[in-house]
Amino acid sequence: MEFLCYHRDRPGSMALRDELLEEHWSYMDRYATKMIARGPTLAGDGDAPTGSLHIVDVPDPAAARAFAFDEPNYQAGVYRDVLLRRWRNTLGRAMWDFPGGRTGGNRYLVLGLGTGQAADLAVPSDSHELIAYGPLLSDSGAAWLGTAVLVRAPDPDTARAILTADCYADIEVHNWQFGGRPS
Repeated sequence: MEFLCYHRDRPGSMALRDELLEEHWSYMDRYATKMIARGPTLAGDGDAPTGSLHIVDVPDPAAARAFAFDEPNYQAGVYRDVLLRRWRNTLGRAMWDFPGGRTGGNRYLVLGLGTGQAADLAVPSDSHELIAYGPLLSDSGAAWLGTAVLVRAPDPDTARAILTADCYADIEVHNWQFGGRPS
């Protein structure tokens, strides 16, 4: 089962985040073969982290909760909250398989938080800039809760336009970059 986990940083937690960097990477190394995507969201300046995104394939909702809440930064209080949702990988690939590579261009995490009727279930026809795409679901997979996208786009408005605006209670757009332990 695939799950999207987005830890949002607590204001003022940068020093603690830096202190725990190796512990975070070591923890994530344990999930390396199960990772579909990962990376930090960043402030407008592109430097300061604002959160940490991971899309991981684990056996069940309990394993997803353990992944999210046993993470060292979460345990130490770096994060203010966690969005954890079942997710479906409609592109059928990991971020490392994105033809556009790890660098170049602006990259965004787009979270459409759903209400009511499911929307944007099919991959858009112009999908060459999509890094990851899929619906956010309830733990059982039966209820649609929104859509999550990783995309390379010229600006936040173009990234936001991937989703059908009037089908969501809110659409968040975050600067994002490929993550992982530096080579």
